[in-house]
Amino acid sequence: MQRMNELAFYTLAGQPESPAELFKEVRTGEAMGFGSVFISERFNIKEAATLSGAAAACSTELGVATAATNQNTRHPLITASYALTMHRLTGGRFSLGLGRGIARVFDALGLPRITTAQMEDFVGLMRRMWRGEVIVGHDGPAGRFPVLRLGAEAHDEIPMTLTAFGPNSLALGGRAFDAVVLHTFFTDETLARCVRTVKRAAEQAGRDPASVRVWSCFATIGDHLPEPVRLKKTVGRMATYLQAYGDLMVETNRWDPKVLERFRADPLVAGFRGAIDSLATTEQLERIAPLIPEDWLVPAATGSPARCVEKIRGQFDLGADGVILHGASPSDLEPIVDCYRESRDAGRFSHLAENPAASTVDLDRQRLRNRLITGAASPKGAVADADYFDRLRDGVRKAGRE
Repeated sequence: MQRMNELAFYTLAGQPESPAELFKEVRTGEAMGFGSVFISERFNIKEAATLSGAAAACSTELGVATAATNQNTRHPLITASYALTMHRLTGGRFSLGLGRGIARVFDALGLPRITTAQMEDFVGLMRRMWRGEVIVGHDGPAGRFPVLRLGAEAHDEIPMTLTAFGPNSLALGGRAFDAVVLHTFFTDETLARCVRTVKRAAEQAGRDPASVRVWSCFATIGDHLPEPVRLKKTVGRMATYLQAYGDLMVETNRWDPKVLERFRADPLVAGFRGAIDSLATTEQLERIAPLIPEDWLVPAATGSPARCVEKIRGQFDLGADGVILHGASPSDLEPIVDCYRESRDAGRFSHLAENPAASTVDLDRQRLRNRLITGAASPKGAVADADYFDRLRDGVRKAGRE
């Protein structure tokens, strides 16, 4: 099966009945030719480290990334160890993805809110530990740590992904991360603006802008799905985002804030306990639907498979390096992916690696680095004198004649 490293999916979209659903989804997604699987985290049956290991165990080629976990829920050494374990377990297919998180959730849990400075400092700590450094007496935005050390055997470069929303996070992604995942229901103008922000920040930091992959997270709900399912994955999902961080959604997309005020003031929304996309009935979603303008739901792939593919291709034309087909399982996406594959321009994406935060150049450099380190640590062999190189040439000539 042709591997399409520009396409990805989220496993366990929404609120699954069991995390074991991941096994079928990952196997199906890999068989369909997806390049990567992304893993979100909720503090229930969707703990990211466990799900990452499960995804790695039932796949052989699929890239695996968290999008996202949070740096304030684990000690930095634990996070670094988790990522290094996944990196070695997958043979380089894993990317550690971080996000700022939802402030009011952290407030309720008694956890500190995450700042941009803390995230940037944390990225530096991760990369230093993965390189095998012993960090002594660190006192920075990410915290105070007497000693951070993975061990001398650590000599790895692990790509990092940032789930970003606002301009500060986007700029941080460009200068410090290897990939950026955008949010669902971004308008075309917002997507293009976010891509420019990330790439410009990378360039200002002295990096190659093309080396930072930007993923569009694109709601993909074909009309082959039942109407109640489509309602849940469009109206329900948007309503949940407006519940959690509506002000940021409206500000980022430059929508009318008065619409958000009316949405929040509605008695059903104001009195709803829990996430609307997980708990609302079809009847409740039908009552909520008129509160959300139709144009707020336009940034999505809906309709026939051909129409969905047209919308997906539009994300690449707007500057995205990859598209996460969001909100549906691989099985639900099958007719759309089949249609996409029929007219795919493989050459356009040949530079993309299976790791969703790396290019083929990145992986080649990492493999060369590992070989050099392995060679330096290996027992002393034959002296590389003139006779040694003569023997090498003779071997090559012999192989050529055969």
